[in-house]
Parts: sequence; C-alpha cells; structure tokens
Amino acid sequence: MSAESNPLHHFRKAAIVATLRRSRMFADLGTEDIEAVADGCSTRVLRKGEMLFHEGDKSEGFYVIQTGSISVYRLTPDGREQIICVFRAPESFAEVTLATVESYPANAVALESSQIILVQKARFRELIQRKPELSLHMLASMSLHLKHLVQSLQDIKGRQIEFRLADWLITKSPGGANGGPSTFELPVSKKNLAGQLGVTSETLSRTFARFRREGLLTVDRGTISIVNEAGLRAYAES
Repeated sequence: MSAESNPLHHFRKAAIVATLRRSRMFADLGTEDIEAVADGCSTRVLRKGEMLFHEGDKSEGFYVIQTGSISVYRLTPDGREQIICVFRAPESFAEVTLATVESYPANAVALESSQIILVQKARFRELIQRKPELSLHMLASMSLHLKHLVQSLQDIKGRQIEFRLADWLITKSPGGANGGPSTFELPVSKKNLAGQLGVTSETLSRTFARFRREGLLTVDRGTISIVNEAGLRAYAES
C-alpha cells in the first residue's frame, strides 16, 4: 500500500490542512494551494520542556502549532532567558528562515505537551516559485511578529515592571474584558512570565508581593484572583 493510499496518511494530512486553515498565514488560501502546502509538511510531538531547536541549529523550515505552546527565546550574556514570544495554536513562527537565514536565530522549547507542524523550507520555496502570492502571506506573518517584538522592546525599555505586569494581568483576566470572574490560572510558569516581561524571576516575585500587599490580587500557587481591578488599571495606564 502506497503512503498516499494509506488511510492514516489521509487522516494526518486532513489534520494538517485543518490546522493550516486556522493559521493567519494560510487562512485565505484556496483548497488546492493549502493541500499543496500540507504535502510539504510533517508533524512532531514534544514533551513539556523538550527543545524544538537551539539557536544556531540548521533551519529545516518554519512551524505551525497544532496543540500546546512554544516559547521562543534567546539567552542574555549573563545566562538569563529573554523570551521573544510565546506562540500557541494555531500560530506560526520561524518564518524568517525562509529568506536568507540558514540557521535558527533563537531557541524554541515546549511549555507543555505540544504537537507542531514543520513546513519544510525546500518544499515551501518551490511552492512560492510556482505561486508567488504565497510570499505575501509569509511577509504579512513576519511583519506581525516584528510588530510584537518592537512593542515588547518598547515596553521593556520604557515602562516599569509594575506597569507591564499590571497590563499583562488585565489582558489575561477573564474579567478584564467582560466583567466576569477575575480568577484564572497562570498560562505559563513564573520563570517564563518573567522572561516575557524582561525581568528576573526574583523581580517578578517582588512585584507580585507588592500587588498582594496593596490588596490588588491574591496568588495561590498558579491561581491568580484579581481583587482590585481598578487599582491594577491605574498601574497599567500610568
């Protein structure tokens, strides 16, 4: 039985196509195009804490997340992790390697059990040659990542950690958008959150402690309850 006629092959391809359709990069591609992209894809399962790639590894292509979450980060000169972005299903990342970059410029690790799709570089480049409009999708996705990175750098440079943490908490709180309950689980570890906010774990812990002393929130292990949302907003909007 050939791979193409294997029912398992068809099931895997259908799952890849379904994920690609949900991804911003491929959302408005036609059926023929998106199936052509899927033909050049493979999948991989990662355990929590397992590395997807290291900075300097030869680039195989870029990735789309089916399930779970991936942290992309670099190491600072003093050995701290500086998180560039945390990606979740069905986001794509590492598209920059499709251009002139032959190795990954950062590290990527699974924050939880995850399944990712590898869009192989050589196959995707061949497809772009046949369908140049795909390059516009790639550029749009890369520009969104760049916008996020610039905003993160501006936040780290121009705002105190109290303001950045308050803004992050309000964004993640289910009550922040609709007035509902303001208790939620931290979606990442405190170490990863510190990396996203550009501070050490110790600084983040001190800031949480300050917010607790001021009666803005309570923290029970990984569960956060926002007690005074107006007080947090005062920090975030300063």
